Amino acid sequence: MIYRPEEVRPRFARRGLSFDPKVEEIVRGILAAVREEGDRALDRFSLDLDGHPVEEIPKRAWRQAYEDLDEGLRDALETARERIEAFYREEARGGFLRADESGVLGQLVRPLARVGVYVPGGSAPLLSSLLMTVVPAKVAGVEEVVVASPPRVHPGILAAAWVAGADRLFAMGGAQAIAALAYGTERVPRVDKIVGPGNAYVVAAKRQVFGVVGLDGLAGPTETLIIADGSASPRLLAADLLAQAEHGPDSEPWLLSPDLPLLERVEAELSQKIQDLPRAEVARKALERGGLVLTRDLEEAFALANLYAPEHLCLALADPLPWLGRVQNAGGVFLGEGSPEALGDYIAGPSHVMPTSGTARFQGGLAVRDFLKVIPVLGLSEGAVRTLAEKGALLARAEGLEGHARSLDLRR
Repeated sequence: MIYRPEEVRPRFARRGLSFDPKVEEIVRGILAAVREEGDRALDRFSLDLDGHPVEEIPKRAWRQAYEDLDEGLRDALETARERIEAFYREEARGGFLRADESGVLGQLVRPLARVGVYVPGGSAPLLSSLLMTVVPAKVAGVEEVVVASPPRVHPGILAAAWVAGADRLFAMGGAQAIAALAYGTERVPRVDKIVGPGNAYVVAAKRQVFGVVGLDGLAGPTETLIIADGSASPRLLAADLLAQAEHGPDSEPWLLSPDLPLLERVEAELSQKIQDLPRAEVARKALERGGLVLTRDLEEAFALANLYAPEHLCLALADPLPWLGRVQNAGGVFLGEGSPEALGDYIAGPSHVMPTSGTARFQGGLAVRDFLKVIPVLGLSEGAVRTLAEKGALLARAEGLEGHARSLDLRR
Protein backbone atom coordinates (compact mmCIF):
# COMPACT_ATOMS: atom_id res chain seq x y z
CA MET A 1 0.00 0.00 0.00
CA ILE A 2 1.27 3.47 -0.88
CA TYR A 3 0.58 6.13 1.75
CA ARG A 4 0.40 9.91 1.60
CA PRO A 5 2.54 11.94 4.05
CA GLU A 6 -0.50 13.16 5.99
CA GLU A 7 -1.44 9.55 6.68
CA VAL A 8 1.87 8.63 8.36
CA ARG A 9 2.91 11.95 9.92
CA PRO A 10 0.85 11.55 13.16
CA ARG A 11 2.18 8.03 13.64
CA PHE A 12 5.77 9.15 13.08
CA ALA A 13 5.35 11.98 15.60
CA ARG A 14 4.08 9.68 18.39
CA ARG A 15 6.90 7.14 18.28
CA GLY A 16 8.57 6.00 21.50
CA LEU A 17 9.44 2.93 23.52
CA SER A 18 6.54 1.01 25.04
CA PHE A 19 6.54 -1.51 27.87
CA ASP A 20 4.26 -4.45 28.70
CA PRO A 21 3.09 -4.20 32.36
CA LYS A 22 3.02 -8.01 32.70
CA VAL A 23 6.62 -8.29 31.48
CA GLU A 24 7.66 -5.48 33.83
CA GLU A 25 6.13 -7.29 36.82
CA ILE A 26 7.73 -10.65 35.98
CA VAL A 27 11.11 -9.00 35.49
CA ARG A 28 10.79 -7.10 38.76
CA GLY A 29 10.43 -10.42 40.60
CA ILE A 30 13.43 -11.97 38.83
CA LEU A 31 15.65 -8.97 39.58
CA ALA A 32 14.66 -8.93 43.26
CA ALA A 33 15.31 -12.67 43.65
CA VAL A 34 18.76 -12.55 42.02
CA ARG A 35 19.70 -9.48 44.02
CA GLU A 36 18.73 -11.15 47.30
CA GLU A 37 19.69 -14.79 46.64
CA GLY A 38 22.50 -14.45 44.10
CA ASP A 39 23.62 -17.64 42.36
CA ARG A 40 20.85 -19.75 43.89
CA ALA A 41 18.14 -17.68 42.20
CA LEU A 42 20.24 -17.28 39.06
CA ASP A 43 20.50 -21.06 38.62
CA ARG A 44 16.82 -21.56 39.46
CA PHE A 45 15.63 -19.14 36.80
CA SER A 46 18.15 -20.41 34.27
CA LEU A 47 16.95 -24.00 34.75
CA ASP A 48 13.28 -23.03 34.66
CA LEU A 49 13.52 -20.68 31.68
CA ASP A 50 16.49 -21.97 29.66
CA GLY A 51 16.70 -25.61 30.78
CA HIS A 52 20.34 -25.27 31.73
CA PRO A 53 22.23 -23.97 34.80
CA VAL A 54 24.49 -20.95 34.52
CA GLU A 55 28.09 -21.76 33.72
CA GLU A 56 31.17 -19.80 32.79
CA ILE A 57 32.58 -21.14 29.53
CA PRO A 58 36.39 -21.29 29.60
CA LYS A 59 38.46 -19.63 26.88
CA ARG A 60 39.84 -22.94 25.63
CA ALA A 61 36.29 -23.76 24.48
CA TRP A 62 36.12 -20.44 22.61
CA ARG A 63 39.41 -21.18 20.89
CA GLN A 64 38.28 -24.66 19.96
CA ALA A 65 35.02 -23.33 18.54
CA TYR A 66 37.04 -20.84 16.50
CA GLU A 67 39.33 -23.53 15.13
CA ASP A 68 36.33 -25.74 14.27
CA LEU A 69 34.72 -23.04 12.16
CA ASP A 70 34.55 -23.23 8.39
CA GLU A 71 37.59 -21.35 7.06
CA GLY A 72 35.44 -18.88 5.12
CA LEU A 73 33.36 -17.98 8.20
CA ARG A 74 36.52 -17.68 10.29
CA ASP A 75 37.95 -15.23 7.75
CA ALA A 76 34.69 -13.25 7.71
CA LEU A 77 34.79 -12.92 11.51
CA GLU A 78 38.39 -11.71 11.41
CA THR A 79 37.61 -9.20 8.64
CA ALA A 80 34.61 -7.85 10.55
CA ARG A 81 36.63 -7.47 13.73
CA GLU A 82 39.45 -5.67 11.87
CA ARG A 83 37.03 -3.22 10.21
CA ILE A 84 35.11 -2.51 13.43
CA GLU A 85 38.35 -1.94 15.33
CA ALA A 86 39.79 0.31 12.61
CA PHE A 87 36.60 2.39 12.54
CA TYR A 88 36.56 2.98 16.28
CA ARG A 89 40.26 3.75 16.56
CA GLU A 90 39.44 6.91 14.58
CA GLU A 91 37.25 8.18 17.42
CA ALA A 92 38.87 10.77 19.67
CA ARG A 93 39.42 9.48 23.21
CA GLY A 94 41.84 11.94 24.83
CA GLY A 95 41.05 14.53 27.46
CA PHE A 96 42.89 17.82 27.93
CA LEU A 97 44.73 19.79 30.61
CA ARG A 98 45.20 23.54 30.12
CA ALA A 99 47.21 25.89 32.36
CA ASP A 100 47.12 29.71 32.23
CA GLU A 101 47.15 32.64 34.66
CA SER A 102 43.85 31.49 36.20
CA GLY A 103 45.20 28.05 37.06
CA VAL A 104 44.55 24.58 35.65
CA LEU A 105 41.40 23.39 33.93
CA GLY A 106 40.89 20.13 32.11
CA GLN A 107 39.21 16.79 31.68
CA LEU A 108 40.37 13.28 32.42
CA VAL A 109 38.91 10.68 30.09
CA ARG A 110 38.97 7.20 31.57
CA PRO A 111 37.59 3.86 30.32
CA LEU A 112 35.05 1.96 32.39
CA ALA A 113 36.61 -0.86 34.40
CA ARG A 114 34.14 -3.65 33.61
CA VAL A 115 31.37 -3.86 31.00
CA GLY A 116 28.69 -6.51 30.51
CA VAL A 117 27.65 -7.44 26.98
CA TYR A 118 24.37 -9.25 26.36
CA VAL A 119 24.25 -11.35 23.18
CA PRO A 120 20.81 -12.84 22.33
CA GLY A 121 20.63 -16.56 21.59
CA GLY A 122 16.99 -16.89 20.44
CA SER A 123 16.20 -17.92 16.89
CA ALA A 124 19.64 -17.01 15.52
CA PRO A 125 23.15 -16.86 17.02
CA LEU A 126 24.09 -13.17 16.72
CA LEU A 127 27.83 -13.47 16.16
CA SER A 128 27.81 -9.98 14.70
CA SER A 129 26.25 -8.42 17.83
CA LEU A 130 29.10 -9.78 19.92
CA LEU A 131 31.69 -8.21 17.61
CA MET A 132 29.78 -4.93 17.41
CA THR A 133 29.74 -4.52 21.20
CA VAL A 134 32.93 -6.12 22.47
CA VAL A 135 35.33 -4.59 19.93
CA PRO A 136 34.52 -0.89 20.59
CA ALA A 137 34.67 -1.59 24.33
CA LYS A 138 38.16 -3.04 23.99
CA VAL A 139 39.23 -0.14 21.72
CA ALA A 140 38.05 2.23 24.48
CA GLY A 141 40.34 0.44 26.92
CA VAL A 142 37.77 -1.38 29.06
CA GLU A 143 39.77 -3.70 31.31
CA GLU A 144 37.26 -6.56 31.51
CA VAL A 145 34.40 -7.35 29.12
CA VAL A 146 31.97 -9.97 30.42
CA VAL A 147 29.65 -11.60 27.88
CA ALA A 148 26.30 -13.22 28.71
CA SER A 149 24.43 -15.34 26.17
CA PRO A 150 21.56 -17.79 26.78
CA PRO A 151 22.40 -21.49 27.15
CA ARG A 152 23.34 -23.48 25.27
CA VAL A 153 25.75 -21.02 23.75
CA HIS A 154 26.19 -21.50 20.01
CA PRO A 155 29.77 -22.37 18.94
CA GLY A 156 29.69 -19.35 16.62
CA ILE A 157 29.21 -17.08 19.65
CA LEU A 158 32.21 -18.71 21.35
CA ALA A 159 34.34 -18.23 18.24
CA ALA A 160 33.26 -14.59 17.92
CA ALA A 161 34.16 -14.01 21.58
CA TRP A 162 37.63 -15.38 20.87
CA VAL A 163 38.07 -13.15 17.81
CA ALA A 164 36.73 -10.02 19.55
CA GLY A 165 38.94 -10.37 22.62
CA ALA A 166 36.25 -10.75 25.29
CA ASP A 167 37.48 -11.63 28.78
CA ARG A 168 34.77 -13.85 30.26
CA LEU A 169 31.65 -15.55 28.92
CA PHE A 170 28.71 -16.93 30.88
CA ALA A 171 25.95 -19.19 29.58
CA MET A 172 23.01 -17.24 31.00
CA GLY A 173 20.18 -15.32 29.45
CA GLY A 174 17.08 -13.25 30.01
CA ALA A 175 16.28 -10.92 32.88
CA GLN A 176 18.27 -13.12 35.28
CA ALA A 177 21.46 -12.48 33.29
CA ILE A 178 20.89 -8.72 33.43
CA ALA A 179 20.30 -9.01 37.19
CA ALA A 180 23.53 -10.97 37.69
CA LEU A 181 25.57 -8.44 35.70
CA ALA A 182 23.98 -5.48 37.47
CA TYR A 183 24.14 -6.73 41.06
CA GLY A 184 26.88 -9.37 40.90
CA THR A 185 26.78 -12.88 42.43
CA GLU A 186 29.44 -15.20 43.82
CA ARG A 187 30.27 -16.35 40.29
CA VAL A 188 29.29 -13.39 38.11
CA PRO A 189 31.13 -10.10 38.64
CA ARG A 190 29.20 -6.86 38.93
CA VAL A 191 29.73 -4.60 35.90
CA ASP A 192 29.69 -0.82 35.47
CA LYS A 193 27.60 -0.78 32.30
CA ILE A 194 25.47 -3.23 30.29
CA VAL A 195 25.23 -3.02 26.50
CA GLY A 196 23.66 -5.11 23.77
CA PRO A 197 20.19 -5.94 22.40
CA GLY A 198 17.66 -8.43 23.77
CA ASN A 199 14.01 -9.45 23.94
CA ALA A 200 11.26 -7.65 25.87
CA TYR A 201 12.35 -9.23 29.18
CA VAL A 202 15.97 -8.18 28.69
CA VAL A 203 14.95 -4.64 27.77
CA ALA A 204 12.60 -4.42 30.77
CA ALA A 205 15.39 -5.69 33.05
CA LYS A 206 17.85 -3.15 31.66
CA ARG A 207 15.36 -0.37 32.29
CA GLN A 208 14.79 -1.47 35.88
CA VAL A 209 18.50 -1.76 36.80
CA PHE A 210 19.43 1.63 35.33
CA GLY A 211 21.08 3.66 38.05
CA VAL A 212 22.70 0.55 39.53
CA VAL A 213 24.60 0.26 36.25
CA GLY A 214 24.88 2.38 33.11
CA LEU A 215 23.13 1.39 29.88
CA ASP A 216 23.76 1.86 26.18
CA GLY A 217 20.03 2.41 25.66
CA LEU A 218 16.80 0.44 25.42
CA ALA A 219 16.25 -1.39 22.14
CA GLY A 220 12.86 -1.77 20.52
CA PRO A 221 12.01 -3.51 17.24
CA THR A 222 14.47 -2.88 14.42
CA GLU A 223 13.61 -0.43 11.62
CA THR A 224 14.86 0.95 8.32
CA LEU A 225 13.71 4.01 6.42
CA ILE A 226 14.85 4.43 2.82
CA ILE A 227 14.67 7.70 0.88
CA ALA A 228 14.88 7.07 -2.87
CA ASP A 229 14.74 9.02 -6.10
CA GLY A 230 14.02 7.83 -9.62
CA SER A 231 17.59 6.59 -10.11
CA ALA A 232 17.13 3.79 -7.59
CA SER A 233 16.63 0.14 -8.55
CA PRO A 234 13.19 -1.22 -7.59
CA ARG A 235 14.73 -4.69 -7.29
CA LEU A 236 17.40 -3.54 -4.82
CA LEU A 237 14.94 -1.42 -2.84
CA ALA A 238 12.58 -4.38 -2.47
CA ALA A 239 15.47 -6.62 -1.41
CA ASP A 240 16.55 -4.11 1.26
CA LEU A 241 13.00 -3.75 2.59
CA LEU A 242 12.61 -7.53 2.81
CA ALA A 243 16.00 -7.85 4.54
CA GLN A 244 14.64 -5.55 7.24
CA ALA A 245 11.20 -7.17 7.31
CA GLU A 246 12.51 -10.70 7.99
CA HIS A 247 13.96 -9.64 11.37
CA GLY A 248 10.59 -9.98 13.05
CA PRO A 249 6.87 -9.26 12.71
CA ASP A 250 7.27 -6.00 14.63
CA SER A 251 10.07 -4.66 12.39
CA GLU A 252 9.30 -1.52 10.39
CA PRO A 253 10.55 -1.15 6.79
CA TRP A 254 9.70 2.19 5.14
CA LEU A 255 10.37 3.64 1.70
CA LEU A 256 9.81 7.35 1.02
CA SER A 257 10.01 8.80 -2.48
CA PRO A 258 8.45 11.52 -4.65
CA ASP A 259 8.54 9.10 -7.61
CA LEU A 260 5.18 7.28 -7.88
CA PRO A 261 6.23 4.90 -10.72
CA LEU A 262 9.22 3.83 -8.61
CA LEU A 263 6.98 3.08 -5.61
CA GLU A 264 4.60 1.09 -7.79
CA ARG A 265 7.45 -0.99 -9.21
CA VAL A 266 8.81 -1.62 -5.70
CA GLU A 267 5.35 -2.70 -4.55
CA ALA A 268 5.22 -5.22 -7.40
CA GLU A 269 8.74 -6.47 -6.62
CA LEU A 270 7.81 -7.00 -2.97
CA SER A 271 4.76 -9.07 -3.89
CA GLN A 272 6.89 -11.28 -6.12
CA LYS A 273 10.09 -11.62 -4.08
CA ILE A 274 8.38 -12.39 -0.77
CA GLN A 275 6.93 -15.62 -2.17
CA ASP A 276 10.07 -17.74 -1.75
CA LEU A 277 11.51 -15.97 1.30
CA PRO A 278 12.03 -18.55 4.11
CA ARG A 279 10.60 -16.11 6.68
CA ALA A 280 7.82 -14.91 4.38
CA GLU A 281 5.06 -14.81 7.04
CA VAL A 282 7.25 -12.80 9.39
CA ALA A 283 8.14 -10.40 6.56
CA ARG A 284 4.51 -9.92 5.53
CA LYS A 285 3.54 -8.81 9.04
CA ALA A 286 6.50 -6.42 9.17
CA LEU A 287 5.61 -4.90 5.79
CA GLU A 288 2.16 -4.16 7.18
CA ARG A 289 3.79 -2.16 9.98
CA GLY A 290 5.86 -0.18 7.50
CA GLY A 291 4.98 0.93 4.00
CA LEU A 292 5.68 3.05 0.95
CA VAL A 293 5.09 6.81 1.19
CA LEU A 294 4.69 9.18 -1.77
CA THR A 295 6.12 12.58 -0.83
CA ARG A 296 5.88 15.88 -2.71
CA ASP A 297 9.65 16.06 -3.07
CA LEU A 298 12.87 14.92 -1.39
CA GLU A 299 12.72 17.82 1.07
CA GLU A 300 9.44 16.47 2.46
CA ALA A 301 10.92 12.96 2.58
CA PHE A 302 13.81 14.20 4.74
CA ALA A 303 11.43 16.14 6.99
CA LEU A 304 9.41 12.97 7.58
CA ALA A 305 12.58 10.93 8.14
CA ASN A 306 13.77 13.37 10.81
CA LEU A 307 10.34 13.16 12.46
CA TYR A 308 10.48 9.35 12.41
CA ALA A 309 14.15 9.25 13.63
CA PRO A 310 14.95 5.81 12.18
CA GLU A 311 17.47 3.33 13.44
CA HIS A 312 18.78 2.96 9.87
CA LEU A 313 18.42 5.76 7.30
CA CYS A 314 19.31 4.65 3.76
CA LEU A 315 19.74 7.29 1.04
CA ALA A 316 19.14 5.54 -2.28
CA LEU A 317 19.81 8.71 -4.24
CA ALA A 318 21.82 9.40 -7.40
CA ASP A 319 24.04 11.77 -5.39
CA PRO A 320 23.39 11.22 -1.66
CA LEU A 321 26.30 13.18 -0.16
CA PRO A 322 24.85 16.69 -0.68
CA TRP A 323 21.74 15.58 1.21
CA LEU A 324 23.66 14.44 4.30
CA GLY A 325 23.34 17.90 5.82
CA ARG A 326 19.55 17.44 5.95
CA VAL A 327 19.86 14.51 8.33
CA GLN A 328 19.08 15.44 11.94
CA ASN A 329 17.81 12.22 13.54
CA ALA A 330 19.12 8.77 12.61
CA GLY A 331 20.96 5.92 14.28
CA GLY A 332 23.13 5.41 11.21
CA VAL A 333 23.17 6.69 7.63
CA PHE A 334 23.88 4.54 4.57
CA LEU A 335 24.90 6.51 1.48
CA GLY A 336 23.65 5.17 -1.85
CA GLU A 337 21.99 1.89 -2.75
CA GLY A 338 25.48 0.39 -3.08
CA SER A 339 25.87 0.66 0.72
CA PRO A 340 23.07 -1.61 1.98
CA GLU A 341 22.05 -1.67 5.61
CA ALA A 342 22.53 -5.45 5.61
CA LEU A 343 26.27 -4.91 5.08
CA GLY A 344 26.32 -2.57 8.06
CA ASP A 345 24.73 -5.35 10.12
CA TYR A 346 27.82 -7.48 9.73
CA ILE A 347 31.09 -6.17 8.47
CA ALA A 348 31.21 -2.52 7.25
CA GLY A 349 32.74 -1.02 10.40
CA PRO A 350 30.30 0.96 12.62
CA SER A 351 28.45 -0.98 15.31
CA HIS A 352 24.97 -2.13 14.36
CA VAL A 353 23.77 -1.39 17.91
CA MET A 354 21.72 1.73 17.14
CA PRO A 355 18.78 3.59 18.72
CA THR A 356 15.25 2.49 17.83
CA SER A 357 11.65 3.60 18.44
CA GLY A 358 12.45 7.25 17.81
CA THR A 359 15.23 7.42 20.43
CA ALA A 360 17.61 8.56 17.68
CA ARG A 361 16.18 12.00 18.53
CA PHE A 362 18.48 12.07 21.56
CA GLN A 363 21.14 9.38 21.17
CA GLY A 364 23.42 7.91 18.53
CA GLY A 365 24.80 4.50 17.68
CA LEU A 366 27.11 2.61 20.04
CA ALA A 367 30.59 4.17 20.05
CA VAL A 368 33.86 4.32 21.99
CA ARG A 369 32.45 7.26 23.99
CA ASP A 370 29.84 4.90 25.49
CA PHE A 371 32.65 3.08 27.31
CA LEU A 372 34.39 6.22 28.61
CA LYS A 373 33.71 8.62 31.45
CA VAL A 374 34.77 12.28 31.60
CA ILE A 375 36.20 13.62 34.89
CA PRO A 376 36.56 17.42 35.14
CA VAL A 377 39.79 18.76 36.70
CA LEU A 378 39.92 22.14 38.51
CA GLY A 379 42.97 23.79 40.07
CA LEU A 380 42.56 27.59 40.26
CA SER A 381 45.30 30.07 41.13
CA GLU A 382 44.95 32.28 44.25
CA GLY A 383 44.29 35.31 42.07
CA ALA A 384 41.53 33.61 40.17
CA VAL A 385 39.93 32.38 43.40
CA ARG A 386 39.89 35.91 44.88
CA THR A 387 38.38 37.28 41.68
CA LEU A 388 35.70 34.61 41.40
CA ALA A 389 34.84 34.06 45.09
CA GLU A 390 32.90 37.32 45.49
CA LYS A 391 30.64 36.58 42.53
CA GLY A 392 30.33 32.95 43.54
CA ALA A 393 29.20 34.01 47.01
CA LEU A 394 26.52 36.26 45.49
CA LEU A 395 25.17 33.30 43.53
CA ALA A 396 25.24 31.09 46.63
CA ARG A 397 23.26 33.60 48.72
CA ALA A 398 20.75 34.02 45.88
CA GLU A 399 20.13 30.28 46.24
CA GLY A 400 19.84 30.53 50.02
CA LEU A 401 23.01 28.46 50.63
CA GLU A 402 24.84 30.56 53.25
CA GLY A 403 27.36 27.83 54.05
CA HIS A 404 28.57 27.87 50.46
CA ALA A 405 28.84 31.67 50.53
CA ARG A 406 30.86 31.70 53.78
CA SER A 407 33.25 29.09 52.37
CA LEU A 408 33.88 31.44 49.44
CA ASP A 409 34.11 34.55 51.68
CA LEU A 410 37.04 32.95 53.47
CA ARG A 411 38.89 32.70 50.15
CA ARG A 412 38.56 36.45 49.50
